[in-house]
Amino acid sequence: MDQNGAISPSTPPDRDDLDALRGLLAALGTAIREQVCLHRDGSGVGALGRVAGLVAADVIYEIDRVSEHVVVEWFAAHWPDGHPVRIVMEGVEDDVLLTYPAGTAAEAVRWICIIDPIDGTRNLMFDKRAAWVLAALAPVAGDGAADARLPDIELAVMTELPTTKQGWADQVSARRGGGPGGVDAQRIDLRSGVSQPFRLSPSQTTDVEHGFCSFAHALPDGKTLLAEIEAEVWDRLVPRRGRGRSVFEDQYLCSGGQLYEVASGRDRFVGDLRPLVAGRSGVDTVLSAHPYDVCAALVLSESGGVFEDPWGGPVDVPLDTTSPVAFMAYANPELAAVVRPAVAAALESVLGIAAH
Repeated sequence: MDQNGAISPSTPPDRDDLDALRGLLAALGTAIREQVCLHRDGSGVGALGRVAGLVAADVIYEIDRVSEHVVVEWFAAHWPDGHPVRIVMEGVEDDVLLTYPAGTAAEAVRWICIIDPIDGTRNLMFDKRAAWVLAALAPVAGDGAADARLPDIELAVMTELPTTKQGWADQVSARRGGGPGGVDAQRIDLRSGVSQPFRLSPSQTTDVEHGFCSFAHALPDGKTLLAEIEAEVWDRLVPRRGRGRSVFEDQYLCSGGQLYEVASGRDRFVGDLRPLVAGRSGVDTVLSAHPYDVCAALVLSESGGVFEDPWGGPVDVPLDTTSPVAFMAYANPELAAVVRPAVAAALESVLGIAAH
């Protein structure tokens, strides 16, 4: 660090530094959770679902505006001057340079903070299921570009946004490199504010039967092709027998929530192949995951799971708000080794996409 506490381009972030920044992003998540719940309880669930605007990546609802305002106010009040940061966030167009301290030039930025203030908006605004605040930090090389890519992320925090009937909410975080304290998981009593630590533990099961294994196809566009790919995967993994095949799916309309289900041991794998079917067989566009939806995948990988592209390579996309992201997330490396060839073969059979 230099005399102002900033990280120089040639100096990798140290553990103490990352842990301090992790505490700040956890505080941001808590602030968003408290304000969203306050607004919901005061205005009613129905008021949260009004369409507030459109951006290149998605529809913005009233509930999203509440959380975006919290982000802007929180960074202005709490982000340390020694860590100049650029914010990349759903709801802010990519050509907008939003930096803190306010007015920091691109060449002075040392961190990218990518944020999805509410991942799972549609679940939460109908009070169906919890949503998540996702936030992650990546150091910037210092060449004036003020940008980074998903594999550069060093720190990620997930904060659960509860439904009205939940009494507890989880907050989990991870820093790259593991070791003691690499992953932190806390369950918070929403009445008292008291938190209890727990262990985030993906399943160690190495097959798919009698477990939850899902491919994302919750929306109409592209569903036919996606279901064809999925059927091929199951035919390769679980041969047909006299009785039905016991593999269950869960269409959790929330990419961060899907990854959390794998990290917490409830799902064995989730896959999102939606970008691969866009432009094929009459499918013009498909609403896909974006980098902010998967920015907290580090929590899964540091917990022992696997996050990769559909062929087993890194998910290497820029930290922006528009790039489509296809991914597979597995509970453990052994399961990934079993399922990965079936996914690659199905993509080649149905879409004609050969393995990388």
